[in-house]
Amino acid sequence: MSLAPRLDLRQSQSLVMTPQLQQAIKLLALSNLEIEAFIAEEVERNPLLDATQTDEVVRAEPVEREAAGADELVMGGTATGEAALDVDVAAERFDDGPTEAALSIGSIGGGAGGEELPDLDSLGAPPASLADHLLAQAGAAVDAADLFIAHHLIDQIDEAGYLLVPLLDIALRLGVPKARVEAVLATVQTLDPTGVGARDLSECLALQAKEADRYDPCMARLLDNLDLLARGDLARLKRMCGVDDEDMADMIRELRGYDPKPGCRYGGEPVQSVVPDLFVARTKAGWAIELNAATLPRVLVNRRYHAELSSGPQDKAAKAWLGDMLASANWLVKALDQRQRTIIRVATEIVKQQEAFFLHGVAHLRPMTLARVADAIEMHESTVSRVTSNKYLSCARGLYELKYFFTSAIQAADGGDAVSAEAVRSALKALIAAEGDQVLSDDTLVERLQGKGFDIARRTVAKYREGMGIGSSVQRRRARALERA
Repeated sequence: MSLAPRLDLRQSQSLVMTPQLQQAIKLLALSNLEIEAFIAEEVERNPLLDATQTDEVVRAEPVEREAAGADELVMGGTATGEAALDVDVAAERFDDGPTEAALSIGSIGGGAGGEELPDLDSLGAPPASLADHLLAQAGAAVDAADLFIAHHLIDQIDEAGYLLVPLLDIALRLGVPKARVEAVLATVQTLDPTGVGARDLSECLALQAKEADRYDPCMARLLDNLDLLARGDLARLKRMCGVDDEDMADMIRELRGYDPKPGCRYGGEPVQSVVPDLFVARTKAGWAIELNAATLPRVLVNRRYHAELSSGPQDKAAKAWLGDMLASANWLVKALDQRQRTIIRVATEIVKQQEAFFLHGVAHLRPMTLARVADAIEMHESTVSRVTSNKYLSCARGLYELKYFFTSAIQAADGGDAVSAEAVRSALKALIAAEGDQVLSDDTLVERLQGKGFDIARRTVAKYREGMGIGSSVQRRRARALERA
């Protein structure tokens, strides 16, 4: 064996994730609002990028109900070529000619016409938290010497308005007698909202009953035995409280008017409305699918500014930086254009396969998998998964996440086509909603669902019922008994 140095030529294959490909894959998984923030960062970083608003709409051609293949459903556009993002995009070339590269992403419906925009001053500051609301009242309600105890108690009150820390622990921590802490807590419990500072549900409702001047011995015994009320043992409660049916029903109605979580009226995270990424509407020609471009700017490569910078004096480093900025801007425009076309392509296939849902509702939702859509549009399953993440579709039936349309299959009882698990959940929910006084057991629900053509086991019914937050037949029977009381 020779130990002398030598040169060998070897061939090998490897898959390299270029930064551009990584960015394109990242863009697929982002929602429209996240893309908007991403574009803002890129515009701030790259001086050759401009972002403006436009009234153009990105849409797919209407989907015919009897389309022959997936390729016929892909939107038409101004760009040529439509290679999927799961191919080797590193080999793509960019045209650096004098024409302005642009990605037309605009608002649907526009905002022109002299419409008045909302006053920014009317938006106001975030709502005050429960602690802020209580501290604003404590200064006038609590003596100055005990104000530090009140502040500590308020800090220990949770979002629902309950004090879950034992008073003895607070007394030891502050180095004050427990009786003094109890006295300050009694004052804190008089603050708005009524019921705040309670240590359990019974005390919370008792504070509200006292405020309404309904806290008598009968109500006190009822509040001390809320576990019996939860179990629906009304006969035992009537004996303990010494009341008849009419008085018991009146007391229960009174309790229903109280707030078990008074602290939830204040603060908390503001409700974030979901902005749809796609619009689906039925037309005479088929189904129209449009990207919601209202939240996205139009991204342009400012070639005039690039020409000005190129014509000026610059060293080697500046020239290299300018070239990198131009290449980055061109790639971003192309990646955003490819992103919107991929989203439209996937959404079009979803609408094609779930047309019965859009026409007739959730009962006609078909089982569908990522692999099935990926095969139909000749893309990788991971690409479809990224496209359907964090994106919502708005149609005449409401707002749905794209992931909603991918459900497992339940075999039909008559041996026909399998049905969607979501359709089974919808049928199960409808049966329970219509059961009335005759509460249906899980076994009965299985029989009814099998009569509708769903071959489903009892354990599956129980799993679906619990997943929808619906109690068992015993719990539902108790709840109905309390409603009739």
